[in-house]
Amino acid sequence: MQPLNLLPISNPNSPPSMLIPTSSASADTMLVRSEPHIIHSSSSSTILLVQDDDDDSKIETKPLLTRAFSYSSSSSSSSSNLVMQQRRRRIASANSLLSGAVEGCRREMGKAASDTYVVTRLSFRLLRYLGVGYRWIARFLALGCYAMLLIPGFIQVGYYYFYSSQVLRGIVYGDQPRNRLDLYLPKNMNGPKPVVAFVTGGAWIIGYKAWGSLLGQQLSERDIIVACIDYRNFPQGTISDMVKDASQGISFVCNKIAEYGGDPNRIYLMGQSAGAHIATCALLEQAIKETGAEPRASWSTTQIKTYFGLSGGYNILKLVDHFHSRGLYRSIFLSIMEGEQGLRQYSPELMVQDPNTKNAVSLLPPMVLFHGTADYSIPCDSRSGPPLHTLIYCTIQLINKEMCHSFWD
Repeated sequence: MQPLNLLPISNPNSPPSMLIPTSSASADTMLVRSEPHIIHSSSSSTILLVQDDDDDSKIETKPLLTRAFSYSSSSSSSSSNLVMQQRRRRIASANSLLSGAVEGCRREMGKAASDTYVVTRLSFRLLRYLGVGYRWIARFLALGCYAMLLIPGFIQVGYYYFYSSQVLRGIVYGDQPRNRLDLYLPKNMNGPKPVVAFVTGGAWIIGYKAWGSLLGQQLSERDIIVACIDYRNFPQGTISDMVKDASQGISFVCNKIAEYGGDPNRIYLMGQSAGAHIATCALLEQAIKETGAEPRASWSTTQIKTYFGLSGGYNILKLVDHFHSRGLYRSIFLSIMEGEQGLRQYSPELMVQDPNTKNAVSLLPPMVLFHGTADYSIPCDSRSGPPLHTLIYCTIQLINKEMCHSFWD
């Protein structure tokens, strides 16, 4: 017989009872009887309460929870608790994801609202500078009509810019507003690729990194990485801010482009219109820093193999009257260039002629300047230059073959 744990049962108002243990195949049974009669039970774990009356004997059977059943109940309870805990975790995780998505949406909406406010505020500020002049209004309307005619081409370039997997947009290179750049990557990235850092134009007012998307597409199809550098425009910043932003963008390309498959030993700098002026100023400023007592910055002019300037203005002092006649009034242009002193300080043609910068000029990379004879935005000098498709061809030849044929007689 298996050992049993019997609990004493007593009732002071009843006669002595007998506790009779029994055993079965399934579980133990305890018989409680007021008289010494034995009742056998083959059912599972029951208590048989037998009481004698004068007329008849009544038998009441009640279930007894066995140890096995209690264990099963405990296991079921534990499993239920575990399921409930897992359900709570899932609900908490879902709530956390939902709250994170809502918070991210709020941040994006807040950023969009902030950017809209900044653009609106700067637009009104620019209008205050411009005043109500018929020249810039006429130029603006002409630009709008020109843009309408180019909408089919804009759609194609815009689709490539926003949906192509080869375009990495909005890479941060600094902590100032608009310190962003776009990377155009070739399809074939089987080795380090040459890199062109491009500074777009825009009259120092409407420049934007997306303006270089066509050039980026053309060069990336020829296994060249293109980095279009954005910078603060006026009135968000003046010329010193623009040059500083361009310099930081160039520094990012020189030091980080290897992480994107670029060859740090084959980096070329290019600027167009106002971007050509800003990029040239950044090169000269960096060369002057390297020859001075200032600590060396995060990049060096020796890291730039060649500079390409397209339709740039390099003698700002001579262009003030021309810009004024075309609607970029003298007062606005002086504000962009930080006064009369800035006209000379940010004129690369005058800077390289200064005897104090002789050592700095010797550090500059080879420079190839292009300018079209039919360019009325910034008039060319006595030297003529090829159009954009010739610039692209020359760039490819120089990068791939380390040489460029002369386009001038």
